[in-house]
Amino acid sequence: MRDNRPRKETKEVVEVHGYCQTEIEVTHGFGLHARPSVTFTRLAKSFPCTVEIEVNGSEVWLNGKSIVKIMGAKIRRGSVLKIRAHGLRAAEAIVALKALIERNFDEEKKHGRTA
Repeated sequence: MRDNRPRKETKEVVEVHGYCQTEIEVTHGFGLHARPSVTFTRLAKSFPCTVEIEVNGSEVWLNGKSIVKIMGAKIRRGSVLKIRAHGLRAAEAIVALKALIERNFDEEKKHGRTA
């Protein structure tokens, strides 16, 4: 049986100037190194909307679907990301990307590690 109650993430997605947006701290041990960056960008690309991220209040928005931009940002543990999306399924994209970061990019599950 599915739990249909609203999840916490959905309450934290806000709309700003036509964009859906959220903020989250990266807690993954190494930040967004190669594997998490690929996982993030693949998920972002699965949505038909724009996805952008800002790192640590830099006011520079990067293409969240670009592996080059994500890896080039050198996002470390403790970095605060703002994620915004605009277009079809934007809110859904934000919720999914935030959940991925909260789950530490599913790294423990993929490699048989426990938290």
